[in-house]
Amino acid sequence: MATKKKKTKLKSISSGRPPTVKPVRSISSKATRALIRTHHTLEKDRAKALAKGDDAKAEAIAKQIELNGGLEAYQKASLTGQGNDRGGDSSRILMEWLKPIVPTLKKQAGDGESLRLLEVGALSLTNACSKSRLFEVERIDLNSQAQGIKQQDFMERPLPRDQDECFDIISLSLVVNFVPDAVGRGAMLLRTIQFLRSRKYSEGLEDFLPCLFLVLPASCVTNSRYMDEGRLEAIMEALGFVRVQKKLSNKLVYYLWKMGTPTVKRNFGFKKQEIRAGQDRNNFAIVLK
Repeated sequence: MATKKKKTKLKSISSGRPPTVKPVRSISSKATRALIRTHHTLEKDRAKALAKGDDAKAEAIAKQIELNGGLEAYQKASLTGQGNDRGGDSSRILMEWLKPIVPTLKKQAGDGESLRLLEVGALSLTNACSKSRLFEVERIDLNSQAQGIKQQDFMERPLPRDQDECFDIISLSLVVNFVPDAVGRGAMLLRTIQFLRSRKYSEGLEDFLPCLFLVLPASCVTNSRYMDEGRLEAIMEALGFVRVQKKLSNKLVYYLWKMGTPTVKRNFGFKKQEIRAGQDRNNFAIVLK
């Protein structure tokens, strides 16, 4: 009887459910966070090994990442974390912040002039931005999970040839922290400038656009040795951004940064330097060269 029960359990776990049935949550929020943290740590260690030329160590870490389920497992954990029972869809915050200009956006959408939104690290086709039908949304991700998401690395995406290929809004929700090294994070933020439209917007829209929606784990700015609120703001201002909105929750920090008028000279002298001491700090940093 014991053997029969074990077989029944294994069969029920491995067999899928019809897509019309909502699956029972099979991973706790604690396990989800642990999987995400482990993946980030391994990716950082792999990047360090590659930087030092230790190919053997990098290969060993890559195998460990694959044993843990690889990028797909990380994405599934992230998607689970976007459920309403885990804090929900981060783009709802963006839509809340854009409420003052929604009437104008609706009119433009009705006239066939929808704003263009680039969602980097997209996991879903049904988030708040997509459901609003106010934007022409382009979704990209390193490992596409759906037909409407293009498999592409933002850092390798061809630069826009003209303003028609640029975007009014770029969303980097829990993307920058996924980049394994500080220099790469700075390079990603710098690259967004080349994808944002540089045109005059109508009254009202000009207070928000063009803009960057940035979401990070709260600990990146509240508990890092190398990053705090002031340093992040200084980095963004050096890039030409002005903060329009901010929201801090227990787990995440949300920002809306408007792209200002580009300056001729920018100070990119942001190195990795300690801001806070303490053993319990994390090592999140952004370097601008």
